[in-house]
This record gives sequence, C-alpha cells and structure tokens, in this order.
Amino acid sequence: MSVSSAQTSAENIGGSSDRPSQGTSGTTLPSANPFERLAALLADETPGATPIAMTIGEPRHAVPDFVGPVLAGNLKDFSRYPNIRGTDAFRESVAGWLDRRYGLEGSLDPARGILPLNGSREGLTFAAIGARDYLKKPGAARPTVLMPNPFYQTYAAAAHVAGAETIALDARAGTGFLPDLDAIDPAVLERAVAFFYASPANPQGAAAGLAEWTKLIGLARKHRFLVVADECYSEIYRDAPPAGVLQAAHALGEGYANIITVNSLSKRSNLAGLRCGFAAGDPDFLDAWSRFRGLSAPQVSMPLQAVAAAAFADEAHVIENRRLYNAKFAIAETLLAPLFGKVVPEGGFFLWLDVARFGGGVEVTRRLWSEAGVKVLPGAYLAMDGAAGNPGADYIRLALVDDEKTVEAGLARLVGVLGG
Repeated sequence: MSVSSAQTSAENIGGSSDRPSQGTSGTTLPSANPFERLAALLADETPGATPIAMTIGEPRHAVPDFVGPVLAGNLKDFSRYPNIRGTDAFRESVAGWLDRRYGLEGSLDPARGILPLNGSREGLTFAAIGARDYLKKPGAARPTVLMPNPFYQTYAAAAHVAGAETIALDARAGTGFLPDLDAIDPAVLERAVAFFYASPANPQGAAAGLAEWTKLIGLARKHRFLVVADECYSEIYRDAPPAGVLQAAHALGEGYANIITVNSLSKRSNLAGLRCGFAAGDPDFLDAWSRFRGLSAPQVSMPLQAVAAAAFADEAHVIENRRLYNAKFAIAETLLAPLFGKVVPEGGFFLWLDVARFGGGVEVTRRLWSEAGVKVLPGAYLAMDGAAGNPGADYIRLALVDDEKTVEAGLARLVGVLGG
C-alpha cells in the first residue's frame, strides 16, 4: 500500500462519492459526522421491527460502586480552579496503573510525564497543535498529520486545527487492519508533526504488538514527529492484554521522547460522562504542551480527578467489565461464524463485518433497518476515500454495548436478513 492510495482531504472523510479521491489534500472538515450521515441515509426508511441500535460506542455497563462516595467526599473542591497539570493524587494513581499494566518499573515520572485531559477527544485534538509548535519543523512545506484509515474522526479535526495536511493510511485486512509502516514515503514522514495510531483499533479491533510499536517509535525519532497513541480500548480485550507504546519505549531503554499515549476511563470504567483521561509519555513535550494548555484547554475538576484516581487504583470493576464484553463476543461468534467465519477481534467492543457479498456497507445498513429494525453504521462513513477506494466500503460496524439479551436479538435479526 502506498501513501498516495489513501492521501486525501479532510473534506472527504467518510466520503460517498462515486469516484474516489485521487490524493487531494486540505483541511476542510465534513459538514456532517457519521451519525448525522446515517440519520440522513435512513430518514425515509421505516424500521422493520422494534429498533435495536448497535451504532454508537457508548458503554452501557454499570458505573463502578465507588464513584458516588468518592465524588460526594470531594464536593467542596468544585469551588476551586483546577491546575492544568492535575493533582498529585491523580498523576500518581495513573503512574501506578501504567507501572502495573505495562511493567514500566517506575521509569515514568508522575510529575512531568502525565497530564490530565478533559476526556481523550480533547487531548487528541490539542495534541496536533502541541506537536506542531513543539517540533518547529523548518521549511515552507505544510506539515502533515498521519492516521489510519478507517479512523476516529477526531484525528482529522486535530489536523484541521493544526493547519496540517491529512495523510490517511489504509488499514485493510491485508495489512492486519493496521497501517503498513514500511510503505510510507520518507518524504511524508519528514513533514509529519504527529502520527495518530490506535490500538486496539476503532473500528476493527486489531492490536499492535511490541514490534509494531518499536518500529513506529524508531520512525518518530528518525523523522522527528510525535506518536500519539490512542489506547482508549486497551482494557477491552479478549485473552491477552495488548502491548502498549510506553511498554515498547521502556523496553528500548531510551526514555519516552517523541511519544505520548492517550487513554481515559470511558471504555475501561464505563465513565464516558466523567470526561477524564490522561496523556503520558515524553516529559519535555508535556512540559511545553502544558504551557499552551494552560492558556487554552479545559481543566479537569478536582472531584472528577479524585474519582479517576480511585478508578485507576481498582481493577476488580475492569475485570468484570471485560467479562461482560467477552460474553457478548462469545454470542457473536456462535451466531455469526456460520455466515462470516471468525468475527471476534483482539480488542475493543465493535464487530467489523465484511458484507461485500451482500451489497456493501451502505446497502446492508439500509436492509437491516428496513427489514429487521437493526441500526448499524456503514464502514465507509468512518473512512476516507482514496485512489484505492474507501477501505470501509465493504463493512459495517456494530457496537456490542447493550446487555446480552439485546445483543443476541440484534445479531439474530442480522443473520435472519443476510443468511435467509
């Protein structure tokens, strides 16, 4: 895969044109997000049964029991302005979790290597600006921001606000649903300021191993760009915990330069509404970024940081959360394997189903809604058009966030429509 096959403008995000983009570039954002486009697609369709929505990746498992008491015990701090660098307790709790999860052996300084975020999306958006200003790459050429394709739409927003050219790297079945790092033009890497890399990936659920992370870190240090590792699904996995970018950096023994990981409590702890996450890694970058963030970014209130500190110190609720997801994936394997073969990804809580032989993602989305009342998301709406086409066009994404009974009913209806 060449970069040119997926290089495109942000205005083509989730493009549905008949003719794929031939490598144009720009920073204009789309007029509608994937869910607005889905609403327009189905606006004139009547659901064929009582609706079951399997579109949005919003966790619906129980909030941990300790959240209410911790929040109540810290209410007085809602009257105070939080420091942009966060509380000592928050940073130390995150550092402790990172040590336990990735075996960092205390090598990441909580004082300089961790920053709170007002949710991971906020941090991802500001990261491209921070990388551009921190790296100060010379020359008149416009900087680039690299990302997988399909991708989390915030990556394109980050490139837009940084005034950078978006380079989307196709992540298809042939590349293990991850970008092919060996195929990237070195000239593109020389212009890069940030590379957004998600593992486990959204929507495909593919997870990078230590070798992939190590290669990416090497490229970042050779070509002077910032790896922004989106690891928000790191704790939603099937069997073995996925490797992490900090883990790879620690194994190299050369510090954390040129990398940050972004994570949150939305998926790990079912606390999407808490809007609390963190960035961890390169301490020099985080020092510079915190100065910018002190002028522009939303702080995280101290009561919410207290809840987050408690959440990162507790694994029992995470283990139970993962068990619930894996039970639903077991149902999916039983129902869908006869029709699709292996469907269970390494991580995340989405199914990424190849429906090319049934007419492609958009057509199948219409059929499932009109014939069975099941709402899914066309994969094309999560990807950019390129010279090689849209890598999501043959797929649909389903979120297994509801209870087992609802998930089983939705998948059974899907089988009834496509396997009948």
